[in-house]
Amino acid sequence: MDKQKPVNAPVPPQSVKEPESQPASLPSPSLVPKGITIGMAAFALILSLAGYGFRLLIGEDVGEVLRHAAVIVPAFMIGIPLFFWVGSRILNKVKGLHIASWNAISLGYLTSCISILWLMGTYS
Repeated sequence: MDKQKPVNAPVPPQSVKEPESQPASLPSPSLVPKGITIGMAAFALILSLAGYGFRLLIGEDVGEVLRHAAVIVPAFMIGIPLFFWVGSRILNKVKGLHIASWNAISLGYLTSCISILWLMGTYS
């Protein structure tokens, strides 16, 4: 025989779990995989160094080529990505945006690669 609960029976209190919020210390997820960013950085390095090999092959002065490379390569490898990263930090503070640092660096390397290719196309 089946026992049934009375209609007016009190309901035992259940432990109510509130949704756990993520701690503020966890970084926000990045949209761009780190491998893509590393690949773009390697591509930017190869592109920025590519023209100097040709300049040396045609007989330009090694010192002049190295001085030019000492300015241009760091500008594309460090300067542009750093500019985007600093800009993302400022926008995060001022506007309250949530731009992931890795995304900003990825955009910096993408811009670097495009700029180098544009310069190569202009001077070829």
